[in-house]
Amino acid sequence: MVIKFNFLSQALMKQTNVTMILPSWTLFDTVNGKAESYLPGTKFQTLYLFHGGTGDDSDYINYSNIVRYADDHKLAVIMPSGYNSGYENEHEGNLPEFKPWPGRYWDYIFEELPRVCASLFPISTKREDTFVAGLSMGAMAATKWAVYGAERCCAALLMSGGGLETQKIMHAVNQFNNGATNFSVDVAKMEAQGVHLVDQENDLFQTAKRIAEEGKPLPKIIMTCGGDDFMRSFVYICRDLLKGYGYDVMYEEVPGYAHEWDFWDLSLRKALKEWLPIRHDVILGQ
Repeated sequence: MVIKFNFLSQALMKQTNVTMILPSWTLFDTVNGKAESYLPGTKFQTLYLFHGGTGDDSDYINYSNIVRYADDHKLAVIMPSGYNSGYENEHEGNLPEFKPWPGRYWDYIFEELPRVCASLFPISTKREDTFVAGLSMGAMAATKWAVYGAERCCAALLMSGGGLETQKIMHAVNQFNNGATNFSVDVAKMEAQGVHLVDQENDLFQTAKRIAEEGKPLPKIIMTCGGDDFMRSFVYICRDLLKGYGYDVMYEEVPGYAHEWDFWDLSLRKALKEWLPIRHDVILGQ
């Protein structure tokens, strides 16, 4: 079932929309040996799924088969609206005069949203039952979630993105974009201009490195990118950095795809069916 709800967010200081999928009983559940979904105390493993730039909470419902995949694998899916925020906290000093409060989008998706959803819906909050995923801008949010919340999630799916910076991506788009998303970034040209695609000295990558060195449990990282996607140059660097720190990183690149929904839907289907450590069934009440 698809649930759309709206609530007043303290982090955003405004009403915000969330789309959520709670698995429903299907005709194939009994044949496939699935447990009864409608029992008191039953919970679901949970995927926090973040959209890309120019999108909102409805993107995956409109452009992918995520509802069917969630039902098939008995997985709750939570999709917030991040708009074009980069899922970053706004700073008060940069606000226009007509905006009285900053939108703390990172605090919203990382702290407030999980707390609200856990209090209202039958989802498990255990580390082994929690996953994060996102595409493009949403992959940046999922990377941060996996690093800063390593004790709260066991795996992350990063589609056409990673721990990147929006400004550098837009710099590449403005220099090399040919009107499509299947162009190649001239890495040498950008570096000659003093632009490094990924800043491994920023807090995200330094935190990833530190917690790996401390021997803390690390989430499994699954990265996918289309073979014609302009983001692949960025993705390669993120992949190699995380691997070098000691993360378990699986990477798949599929030729013939660019920055597009056909590819992201394919990645979601594979991830839920094969790659993520999903039960493929409900969690029965104790």
